[in-house]
Amino acid sequence: MSVGDGTMTLMEALQSTLKNALIAEGVTRGLRESVKKLDKREALLCVLAESTDEKNIQKLVEALCREHKINLIKIDDAKKLGEWTGLCKIDKEGQARKVVRCSCAV
Repeated sequence: MSVGDGTMTLMEALQSTLKNALIAEGVTRGLRESVKKLDKREALLCVLAESTDEKNIQKLVEALCREHKINLIKIDDAKKLGEWTGLCKIDKEGQARKVVRCSCAV
């Protein structure tokens, strides 16, 4: 994020949004819970990691988002999504340690 001109990339904005939603306890993490939220139409945004082992997971989440007209953003790394949604330990220096993979977050 640039301090001078105030511009952000999409991934920086997504990271900031997930951080704010995590503070307000508005993030559902993991495939099972995310699919429940998507099916009940309780989600406004879905973030899907493309590095999942099972391709049927991607097809399921994409189909639910398309059917219920929920915005979908894909990111490349499941560990990055896990870090952004708080599935990690933060050490004394503020660095993420022991990051758990997250395939989907709503």
